[in-house]
Amino acid sequence: MGFSIKSIAAIAALTLTGCSTIETSATAKPNDQMTLGDKQLSPFYSYNQALPNKPGKLLRQEKLQERQMLEAAAINIRLLYTSTNGVTGKGIVPVSGVLYLPKGEAPKGGWPLMAWTHGTVGIADICAPSWNGRQDQDMIYLSRFLERGYAIVASDYQGLGTRGTHPYLATRPAAYSNLDIIRAVKSSGFPVTDRVVLFGQSQGAGAAIATADFAPAYAPEIDLAGVVATGAPYFTPRALDALDRMRKPDRPDPLLGYTFLAMTLVQQVDPAFKMRDYISDDAWPIAQRVKDACYKDLKTMVTEAKLSRNISFVKNPATALRAGFARMAYPDLKLAAPVFFGTGAKDKDTPPRMQAGLVRSLCSAGSTVQSVLYPELDHRGVVLASTKDSMPFVEAAFAGETISGNCGNLPFGK
Repeated sequence: MGFSIKSIAAIAALTLTGCSTIETSATAKPNDQMTLGDKQLSPFYSYNQALPNKPGKLLRQEKLQERQMLEAAAINIRLLYTSTNGVTGKGIVPVSGVLYLPKGEAPKGGWPLMAWTHGTVGIADICAPSWNGRQDQDMIYLSRFLERGYAIVASDYQGLGTRGTHPYLATRPAAYSNLDIIRAVKSSGFPVTDRVVLFGQSQGAGAAIATADFAPAYAPEIDLAGVVATGAPYFTPRALDALDRMRKPDRPDPLLGYTFLAMTLVQQVDPAFKMRDYISDDAWPIAQRVKDACYKDLKTMVTEAKLSRNISFVKNPATALRAGFARMAYPDLKLAAPVFFGTGAKDKDTPPRMQAGLVRSLCSAGSTVQSVLYPELDHRGVVLASTKDSMPFVEAAFAGETISGNCGNLPFGK
């Protein structure tokens, strides 16, 4: 017997708890490395009781506000759950996220569950998608899957919305956050399947791949059917050198916001590193806005100020950034689940050469990869356009069909 909306009415009958306004700022100083970006949002995100000593436990839930909802979903719920601190690898922290359930009656066994891993939004708590809502493109993208009858769970990631600095692009914290929200949803009576497909864009594409890579050791009980990744970054020394050559130091660089965000991760893992030591007086008023501005606004500020690397840095942070990039690595890239990997040939945020390196590494490690190159698409354009290929991939993954991939004939050339 399937689940009906009526049968889970108790889920929908949730009260909002103080989410109408943003509360006062946390007491953290702007340069405090471990609390950079912290801001009290609403009481929901602050958990002052003793935490369960086990990850993947649901702490509380409430209905989303209209600005945070997806119209294609019948149920829009904000979640707070436990996860292992991915920065230290031990200890329990609260993490926030959402669950969207499709309209209609769930099939026997529940709605097929997809885990969305979002792209770069910033490190400030106000940027957490469960609070700030989602960009229009993501709303359209997620709605396409909801309309096909897929339930979607989506973590904000450790430190976004909740206490502590979000470890931007670090793979282990993202993987733990994603795996634990899946655990929390699956163990709390929601009508979803045991099998899960991960899907993400940009930072989220890397997070989806990392989640599949960390899963066997951290959450072997989760049945991952597949991974959909578009515009995934790959920070190897070779890729970083190529990026340095591509980004001319004397020209305005609209992507400097990414660098400022990456520097906040270095601050968390290297106590001797201070952003202010590297950033010029001209650029600092913008760079320090990582504490309270989302990436979209940060990029606008960088672009309008015509910041270049020569203008922005008093000394090159490249060597110091390696400490942060080390946290962006994957365990071994030998994934048990097949991967759909979409790349826009005109992507400037995560260049095709970088993505090709990740695809080749996945293939070399023994992963099954279905790689598609879209000649006329950029970093954002690839998301919606790729559904013509990724949607059949998802259907095949949930059906348990054999997916052969194309590692022997990749679209990137030599």
